[in-house]
Amino acid sequence: MRIVVTAKYVPDINTDRGFDDGRVVRNAGEGTLNELDENAIEAALQLVEAERESGRIGPSDGEVVVVTMAGLDGDVALRKAFQLGVDRGIRVSDDALAGSDYFGTAAVLAAAVRKLGEESPVDLVVTGMAALDGLGSVVPTLLGAELGLPTLNLAMKVELAGGVLTITREIDDVTEQLSGPLPAVLSVTDSANQPRFPGFKLIMAARSKEIEVWSPADLGLDPAAAGSAGARTETLSAAPRPARPEVELVTDKGEGGVALADFLIRNDLV
Repeated sequence: MRIVVTAKYVPDINTDRGFDDGRVVRNAGEGTLNELDENAIEAALQLVEAERESGRIGPSDGEVVVVTMAGLDGDVALRKAFQLGVDRGIRVSDDALAGSDYFGTAAVLAAAVRKLGEESPVDLVVTGMAALDGLGSVVPTLLGAELGLPTLNLAMKVELAGGVLTITREIDDVTEQLSGPLPAVLSVTDSANQPRFPGFKLIMAARSKEIEVWSPADLGLDPAAAGSAGARTETLSAAPRPARPEVELVTDKGEGGVALADFLIRNDLV
């Protein structure tokens, strides 16, 4: 069982974020592994562990590989992935990839999956439901299209039996159950599992574990397929978030309801 998890380094959601030249400002001192990708890593680890426990693969068989497309700061995300228990971490990195949009990102990640498949077959690609810096939620579908694989998105529950992946998901108050054969692309929600807490040994080992660095040339990727040159979208302008207005406190002296109604009408909230 060989699973590839795509992961992303994102700015800490609790810090001030901004744009520079139409791109998200990223700082390794204020960023981390995308929280929703931890659910993807946990799903991959659980699937491999279940295959071992069932005897379908040997006790030492199975591999979880994490791939990220990032600059040097992407190592922060990969170190966190190692702490969670993944076997291998790969960073696809090149200045030419800066400014990639969702389509370019999917093209690069798909090329990395194909390269891994040349070493030995990849059974499953797992992603989080979204990246918290952009919340586009489209890369899993685009990745499936790039790879030409069945894509099962927004899984709340994942089961694997007989080479068939079955997920349960809820969309618009409707519960759906979808199935597809491996190899496939899977995205999981934050309800799919509870990511494990890193153990001390894994935390220590993660510090020195090797991070492989691949370039677009290593992937046989056309430079025009990603980066600013290949982007199909463009950020035209960006402005800081407006400061929150001062809090208006109203002492209720019997007319609190009237004051509330006036506030709602004044702000077009009714």
